[in-house]
Order: sequence, then structure tokens, then C-alpha cells
Amino acid sequence: MTVGRTLAPVTVSLPVADRMAAYTFYRDGLGLAAVGKLAEDGVPEPLRFVVNDGLRLMLIPADGFDWVTGDHTVAAPGHSECVLAVPVGAEREVDEMIARAVRAGARTVSEPDHRPWGYAGAFADPDGHLWLIQAEQDAGGERAD
Repeated sequence: MTVGRTLAPVTVSLPVADRMAAYTFYRDGLGLAAVGKLAEDGVPEPLRFVVNDGLRLMLIPADGFDWVTGDHTVAAPGHSECVLAVPVGAEREVDEMIARAVRAGARTVSEPDHRPWGYAGAFADPDGHLWLIQAEQDAGGERAD
């Protein structure tokens, strides 16, 4: 059996209205580490964060997406093209991560709660991008708590 190649790290790019505000939110609200050479404003350019070993997050001024998207427009305010799901170890970590994000400027979209598939909640970052935070489950579908 042949296994496909691994593409790592993958970078998810999101449009943002204000580079400095986005930098502050992801640094303080999610505790992510920015990587790269600092620009004159003290923020890395390009603005990238390490999410984990296989994923990077790049935040691009909304008007900087034109050359990539061509005739495909980004989602209008209030609409989402994707949900970024982040597993954490325990239910309390779901609560803590969402609370930290809200203190840094996020808006709670779905309060943390028990769902048929596990414990999770969601928030929208200051630019409206949706993040789902969920407690990891073991292979049998049980919560990791």
C-alpha cells in the first residue's frame, strides 16, 4: 500500500482589516508565537503564527488577497468560508481558551457545552473568522477528561 506524501507545515491564510490588531489578538488572545523578520512597525512581515508543528496561520491585509483569489471574492462580513477547529486536552481548556480569546476581543458564537460528539464552543475573531475549540476524544469517542 502506498501512502500519499505529507505536506507540512500547511499555512492557512486569513484576510484581516488591521494587521496590528490581528497581531495583538492572536498573540494575546490565543497565545500563539509569531515568526519571521520584524517590519518597521514591530510586527513580522509576513505576519505568521505557529499553531502547531504542522500548521501555520498567515494574516494578510484584506486587499492583499486579490492576486490569490482572482475572481473569487472572500466571504462578506457575517459569512464564513470555513471553521478552524482546534482540539485541546480537556473541557476546562475549552472554557479557558474561549474566555481568553473573548478578553482579547473575540465574540462568543457558541457557548462551550456538551454536544452529542463532545464538549466544544466557538468564537469569532475580531475579523469574524470562526474558531471551534473542542476537547479531544479518545479513539472510542470518549472525552479525554
